[in-house]
Amino acid sequence: MNDIPIFLGALVVAYTVPGPDMIFLLQTGATLGRAQALAATIGLGGARACHVVFAAIGLAALFRTAPFLFDTVRFAGAAYLIWLGVGLWRARSLVPDPASTAQRGGPRDRRVVMRGFLTNLLNPKPLLFCSVLLPQFVHPGAGSVLAQFALLGAILVFIGFLFDATFALWGAALGAWLARRPAVQAGQRYGFAAVLIGFGAELMMMRAPH
Repeated sequence: MNDIPIFLGALVVAYTVPGPDMIFLLQTGATLGRAQALAATIGLGGARACHVVFAAIGLAALFRTAPFLFDTVRFAGAAYLIWLGVGLWRARSLVPDPASTAQRGGPRDRRVVMRGFLTNLLNPKPLLFCSVLLPQFVHPGAGSVLAQFALLGAILVFIGFLFDATFALWGAALGAWLARRPAVQAGQRYGFAAVLIGFGAELMMMRAPH
């Protein structure tokens, strides 16, 4: 697969474009700390793996033939992002609570993992991205199509995890920075909330693929 560098370049471009996943990780790192933000990357990675499988079985094509299914996922994802944004808007503080960030492996971790999973899974854009990108790098004459698809999917998930971990650490650093600057905490919180709500509104207006 000589075109792997091109594939990696496409992934880098995709993962550096701001989106709900990035904002979710930054917000989680800033509010709950590094450990919780890194836990969220597990959920995001699991959702991306699901999108790879869905792309392999042609779910995106089903969305084209049954637009109501696409709309169902789209509205569910939009409602979830707006719910996250409203919850953040109403939160009292964006600074991590030391007592809550000191514990790992508890119910909070599981909730954060599930939030990460749903944030990505309920967004049809990653599925459409996988469905468009992956087949371009699968060559029937180069061996098993399934093996190629699995390899490309694994690379996609792994590169996504590296970017997610970076954003998680940036979010934790942002939380530490905000802790020393109480005057900007509210503005940062409202900014994150507005962006999440904006992504939800954008998703709600998205049209089904043709």
